[in-house]
Amino acid sequence: MSLRIVFVMLVGLTFCLSAFAHSSNNDLREISFYTESYPPANFLQDNKITGYAVDILMEASALVGEPVTISQVTLQPWARSYRTVLTHKNSILFSTTRSSHREELFDWVGPIADIKVVVLARKDSQIKINHPLDMANYKIGVIRDDIGEQSLLSLGVPRDSMQEASYVTILAEQLMKKRIDLLVYSERAAYWWSRQAGVDPTLFEPVYTIQEGNVYFAVNRETDKAVVEKLQKGLELLKQEDESGNSRYKELLSRY
Repeated sequence: MSLRIVFVMLVGLTFCLSAFAHSSNNDLREISFYTESYPPANFLQDNKITGYAVDILMEASALVGEPVTISQVTLQPWARSYRTVLTHKNSILFSTTRSSHREELFDWVGPIADIKVVVLARKDSQIKINHPLDMANYKIGVIRDDIGEQSLLSLGVPRDSMQEASYVTILAEQLMKKRIDLLVYSERAAYWWSRQAGVDPTLFEPVYTIQEGNVYFAVNRETDKAVVEKLQKGLELLKQEDESGNSRYKELLSRY
């Protein structure tokens, strides 16, 4: 075999291996997605992961020719999903509030939708919060590693005032039974979860707004940047409006 033939074969093999590695590193169909029960964005219903963020992910990825399937999505407690994506390449976390604390920890795709994180109290408690440090006088229920807990810490609220849990249904029950005084969470999701726990959400009221912002797809920083670019492109295509101001994105949100 001539040296020229060997050279050509080696170049071809190198090209194939490079193409394969490139494909496996940036194809959305090879990415692992992690989420939590955070309705109506993402939650489990009839043993199926659903929600507007899930629908948006599926359709945005399809628009760029790399449709994500539900088998790529893992639903588990927030703290576990958060740490998994923080430490594992080719993984994406959603729906995630973008904050100054998290800004440099992930790459970001979005926004998916807006969010309002509030402090909830029982209406009969007559609790008034005028300043974040006022909350230090109460027992505050938070989800471990959730944006609510992180925001309270950044505002100077001492950790020993907080009672952590993995599920907001537990906190809703504790708030109702007066085992905690306050609950910090997304307002829309907290009311949804209260109903799931058999607790009447009209018995609660927001007494302070911690943060208003948007939720995103948070991408592990070691993941190929092409993944971020493609998913962002798909989301933008999904949001494109027709002459009447309608879009597939708005249609998906309206379902929930």
